[in-house]
Amino acid sequence: MSTNEGKTAALEGEALMKVLESYAGTQDGAPGSCPYPVNDAMIHHWCDAIGDRNPAYLDRGFAESSSHGGIIAPPTMLQAWTMRGLRPPTPEEEAWAKEAGDRKSVLQVLDAAGFTSVVATNCEQEYFRELHPGDQLTHVVEIESVSPEKKTGLGVGHFVTQLYKFMDAEGAVVGTMRFRILKFRPPRAAD
Repeated sequence: MSTNEGKTAALEGEALMKVLESYAGTQDGAPGSCPYPVNDAMIHHWCDAIGDRNPAYLDRGFAESSSHGGIIAPPTMLQAWTMRGLRPPTPEEEAWAKEAGDRKSVLQVLDAAGFTSVVATNCEQEYFRELHPGDQLTHVVEIESVSPEKKTGLGVGHFVTQLYKFMDAEGAVVGTMRFRILKFRPPRAAD
């Protein structure tokens, strides 16, 4: 965790950028986990929703006789296995929050500085191995970078790039995801 400034409401310009830059390379929140291992039911739900009929995902006989040696999950499901949903915080997440105390996340710093609107701008995933039913995943998120203030069609804001690393039960990285958002000042309502 970082020792970033707690009082950010008055920060702007160079002072704000200095605080934002201090987040680069720091972990963003507690490690994430999924209470459920990779499983056939969720693979089927995903394939039904997407309309993907790849037999490597759905046909056990085909998958077992293929180079995969069994059912695999669609690679694009990578993030889905660790998405938090509406569950209460885990003991690890509660401990992380308690340890963080009044330190703010980079997104809270941006909120306090008036950049309260958000839009996802892009996402890049890289896969290092196939996922099979039974794999149990966790992830950590690092703030990779925060851009200087940019003027965009949505408004003035900062691009925040988060790097997710997804690991199996042995701690091996099975995939990564760069997720970039724009935190921007909402336009003022017309009087």
